[in-house]
Amino acid sequence: MGFLISTILLTSFAILAVIDGFYLHIFKYQLFNHPESKFEHLTHTIRAILFPLIVYFLFITQNCQISFFLGILFVFLDIIVLGIDAYVEKDSRAFMGGLPRWEYILHLFVNGFHFASIAVFLALKLSFTESGIEVVGDLSHLKNFEVFRFVTKNLMPGAIILAIVHIMTSIPASANYWNIQRSKITCC
Repeated sequence: MGFLISTILLTSFAILAVIDGFYLHIFKYQLFNHPESKFEHLTHTIRAILFPLIVYFLFITQNCQISFFLGILFVFLDIIVLGIDAYVEKDSRAFMGGLPRWEYILHLFVNGFHFASIAVFLALKLSFTESGIEVVGDLSHLKNFEVFRFVTKNLMPGAIILAIVHIMTSIPASANYWNIQRSKITCC
């Protein structure tokens, strides 16, 4: 049951992250084009890079404690960058009159689903014994593991593409190319 819950949370996160991270931040508001938003865009870029690393090292790689601990490290880095992002967001969005309330609520759901999926996964991955905490190597025997594995592996291409788009819009030459292509789209 835990893998089913984690899969639903992770899928919900992915859908909302595309709406927030791509449609709103890059496509609609073009945060990378506003001087006061460049640092916020940098935090989004770092988080976009961290997400596929978290998925790969924490969720996909099994039976390797080094990968597990790398995944945990990336989760902690993600939490730190999220805190920095939240701190700068008010000033970063001055060009649009501040962060819209509905986008703030969207951020709560996006990050809630993200970290809840990790927490549920950790509840499955960690075993609390009398001698301490043990990392369970192989979870393939648990119900819905294969569904979870299928979803995480299929999230990777989109997560990597979103990270690349964030990186490209952080580089002036490729951001300019994006702006030219974006200007050809008249909707949304």
